[in-house]
Amino acid sequence: MKTFKSIMSWVLPIVVGLLVAMVIRHFIFTMVRVDGPSMEPNLDDNERVAVVKTAKIRHLSVIVFNAYQVDPDACSKTVKYVKRVIGMPGDTVKSEDGRLYVNGKLVPQKFISQYERTQGTTNWDLSTLENRYSWNLKTTKVPKNSYFVLGDHRSVSNDSRYWGFVPANKVLGVVKVPFWDSSKTKRHNINSISY
Repeated sequence: MKTFKSIMSWVLPIVVGLLVAMVIRHFIFTMVRVDGPSMEPNLDDNERVAVVKTAKIRHLSVIVFNAYQVDPDACSKTVKYVKRVIGMPGDTVKSEDGRLYVNGKLVPQKFISQYERTQGTTNWDLSTLENRYSWNLKTTKVPKNSYFVLGDHRSVSNDSRYWGFVPANKVLGVVKVPFWDSSKTKRHNINSISY
């Protein structure tokens, strides 16, 4: 009996700790690795970031979502994309000469350079994108329970301009850059500019 109590005195805390860690990872936050250059200059390829599952999604939030059955080229059920939310449900979105407009209002994009805003991009709105890429949605607004997302480095990003909207049920959470992992400017551009 004494041996059993002794064993349980160190086994029980380990089991409880593992259970707490699993609950936190499943319901509150987890870590993911950024893959590719589409979020440069604010997130780098192979950078590890936190995903807060309980955070509210706002305009300019950076989110992680399961891209399977969102992007037709995402062939694996485990493929995750990191992108910035530009359009919320009910919003109109358009781009003119590298300037973004949501509901007719200019969106400040100080978080990326003029080059990243304009290089390789065209003028568009949701209707022209729908016609160009045959989304078959017949909409001029972001649908209910959906988001329109873009990568920060527009010329290399595979995003909503090509395959449409991200359903809310595919979103895993909002990205937050840990305080130890990046420059102050990058942390601000990911963690603090949503509205």
